[in-house]
Amino acid sequence: MNRHQVMVLAVDGVLPMDLGIPTQIFNTRPNTPYELTVCGDTQEAVSTSAGFTLGLTAGLEALADADTIIVPGFEDFRRPPHPRVRAALKLAGRAGIRIASICTGAFAVASAGLLDGRTVTTHWASADALEELYPQLRVDRNVLYIDNGTVLTSAGVTAGIDLCLHMVRKDLGAAVANDIAREIVAAPHRDGGQAQYIARSLPTPQATTLTETRTWALRRLDEDLSIPRLADHAGVSLRSLTRLWRQETGVSPHQWLLTARINRARELLETTDLQVEQIATRCGLGSGANMRARFRDTVGTTPTAYRRAFQHQGG
Repeated sequence: MNRHQVMVLAVDGVLPMDLGIPTQIFNTRPNTPYELTVCGDTQEAVSTSAGFTLGLTAGLEALADADTIIVPGFEDFRRPPHPRVRAALKLAGRAGIRIASICTGAFAVASAGLLDGRTVTTHWASADALEELYPQLRVDRNVLYIDNGTVLTSAGVTAGIDLCLHMVRKDLGAAVANDIAREIVAAPHRDGGQAQYIARSLPTPQATTLTETRTWALRRLDEDLSIPRLADHAGVSLRSLTRLWRQETGVSPHQWLLTARINRARELLETTDLQVEQIATRCGLGSGANMRARFRDTVGTTPTAYRRAFQHQGG
């Protein structure tokens, strides 16, 4: 595999957890092409929001060699980074390098003018400030991440995991992304948006959770998982199931099942030689024709083209 240079740009006041996400996911592994570098305004050290300093391995000049640049969140996000940082990001953007932000890292990318005219996201608590400081962009407050091609943004903190796994999935396929997700004990794909995580009134102590029902459903994707059957397993009414499911995942049971089935189909396309009709049956997508239609609507390509691009890439 051709090497893929990932530069994590740590600006002054970087949030340690945001920084840790890409360094963990894009760390060197035998089945990935990623080479990771943490760089900053200088090649010496950068302060973190937690009060300790972080040693760096490269300065801003490293960004010119990047295939992907990831900008973690930072504490004083209302203050633009040093002009040298903004200039380096602007040059990278003009060169077509893929640039992604985690949480308030979007403020640094916006300060370079790279988010102008785009719909982006950031931590829900910082969304108003981002629109106020950079009125040329629009913030979607209800998504975990947004992929604009060469510019990607994510919501707060752990949404950075979703974004980084999404990039791995695009680069190397679902099987490799799923392996990394298992390694870091994270969900390979989360549905819904960050509205799920905004503080609301506390539920009653007797509140029902559908976690066990979703786990049960994932083991039975090849079966007829009707809403009544899901409600029966959860021991709730149809109305309660739909309400709780959307509350906990941000999407309807039908959409959640479709996404789970497409994800299973992607992995089988990558890791087996099963025919499309066989995969459709195993994933609960019915006929091969239905799977092809659903796959194109969701992934944007055909199962055959997807298999051609991703089968055995991780090997």
